[in-house]
Amino acid sequence: MVLLSAEHISKGYTEKQLLNDVSFNICEGDKIGLIGVNGTGKSTLLKILAGISQPDSGKIVKAGGTRIGWLPQTPDFSDEFTVLEQVLDGLTQQQKDFKEYECKSILNKLGITDFDQKIGLLSGGQKKRVAMAQALVHETDILIMDEPTNHIDNEMVTWLENYLARYNGALVMVTHDRYFLERVCNRIVELEKGSIYSYPANYSQYLELKAQRLEMAAATERKRQSLLRKELAWIQRGARARSTKQQFRVNRFHEMSAQKVDLPDQQLEMSSMSSRLGKKIVEISHLSKAFGDKVLFDDFSYNLLRDDRIGIIGENGSGKSTLLKILMGQTQPDSGVIDIGTTVRFGYFSQEGREMDPSQRVIDFIKDIAVDIQTPDGVLTPSQMLEKFLFDSTLQYTQIGRLSGGEKRRLFLLSILIQAPNVLLLDEPTNDLDIQTLTILEDYLETFAGAVIAVSHDRYFLDKVADHLFAYENGKITHYLGGYSDYLAQKSEQQKAAAPPAKEPKAERQQKPREKTRFSFKEQREFEEIDGIIASLEEQIEQAQLQIDSNTSDYSVLQEWIEKKENLEAQLEEKMERWVYLNELNEQFNSK
Repeated sequence: MVLLSAEHISKGYTEKQLLNDVSFNICEGDKIGLIGVNGTGKSTLLKILAGISQPDSGKIVKAGGTRIGWLPQTPDFSDEFTVLEQVLDGLTQQQKDFKEYECKSILNKLGITDFDQKIGLLSGGQKKRVAMAQALVHETDILIMDEPTNHIDNEMVTWLENYLARYNGALVMVTHDRYFLERVCNRIVELEKGSIYSYPANYSQYLELKAQRLEMAAATERKRQSLLRKELAWIQRGARARSTKQQFRVNRFHEMSAQKVDLPDQQLEMSSMSSRLGKKIVEISHLSKAFGDKVLFDDFSYNLLRDDRIGIIGENGSGKSTLLKILMGQTQPDSGVIDIGTTVRFGYFSQEGREMDPSQRVIDFIKDIAVDIQTPDGVLTPSQMLEKFLFDSTLQYTQIGRLSGGEKRRLFLLSILIQAPNVLLLDEPTNDLDIQTLTILEDYLETFAGAVIAVSHDRYFLDKVADHLFAYENGKITHYLGGYSDYLAQKSEQQKAAAPPAKEPKAERQQKPREKTRFSFKEQREFEEIDGIIASLEEQIEQAQLQIDSNTSDYSVLQEWIEKKENLEAQLEEKMERWVYLNELNEQFNSK
């Protein structure tokens, strides 16, 4: 069933046309990942689908009764609301009473534990997580989310991924998290040059299908160019165009020349730029840092090597960014020493970004940093370098304040790389960067002639770039080899090793167990009683559900009944497994 239909949507801002006669449907069960280069209009399209913005032309048609949930990139809340009031805002009192437990559970998963804190006291990242809880708690048929994985740590991303994979409604989201696109989405919609291309696939299947589409487009263009060359040669020989046939060929040449070609966008190009790095790079000795009673890390030592690719992970607020700021000299440690080599030139890509004058033109911003830019391909001008970073001639003379958030991040990244650093410190580099830019950045880092330290919650990025991780764990920084998937595997092995050994079943210690020919006395009694026990458990579960439905005003009582119901359901599952075993055993005895 079609829940929402976008019909011939067009939208532009001044001279830039973002959406050009776009049409597509959202159906029941769709989990759509919307992707595209920064500045192509992804967030604009989401706002139009959510009813926040209106298109210049075209219309949005919703099926009757369709409810839409909306998670913006930057929530706009009342500072006077508490966290709980904000999440439950818009619900009836009865719905609030019923949803309060679920709301608190989701907030806990997202790292928000003070439900009475005023919204005005929260950070931008905390507000985003409150907005996410609000979007998830409200019952919707279509959930539209703009960058849901920004500002949440790795464990929260994993939880959200599992939650959305089980979500029953339709889902439309903009995200750069490629594991999200792989594991949650069943449809990829790509926005490119004002048009959209829909692929009934997750991320890996999308890559295959897009490669096939581009290959077909390239083959069609080669054939068109061949025909154009033939027609051009005929015209240049002096076609008199006096006959109908000759005039037809002249017309055909002009028609073919005017045809638009569906070829891929210009690709972002990054050549590895770095300066010479000596033997001593960065030596960290017994570093410690705390804020009040909260210890971020204690007695941390490490000798940074020339080709290190380090990922830093940990919960929000654990001190990951603080370590980078200490390396940059922006924050002082409580104790310990950092010895930096004389040839080290840091490139620091911070979360906050560089402060840029919104009235300054893009090209003037780069010219203020460097006029001649030395690259492996030779000396380039600021304009040539901007072209490599997908800033065409129009964007180069655009004021910075009119760029999208992703375009500003890309410009900030360029401003760092053109200074030829030899040690890169990247603080959440994947935030607000599109997938194409991320892919090229990852390839760039593979060939970068220097060390890289990256704070990131992007699991795909860490798997592709990092060869070892620093994990913040209980006031310590623990070193793990490999990427994020390797880290998870090592943590799993540690948990298994720490668990008490399971007792060996008696049956396994017997050399040759005798074949059973009848129930034991205990099994016979259990077989006779188990149907009644199952019926009783089912009745108790039904009664518990009635209590949950009727006790919505008292949170503590409601929680007790929910826990009781969960316990009864676990007992029922165990008894059902036992029932299957006993009945199969009984059939074996009767067949002999």
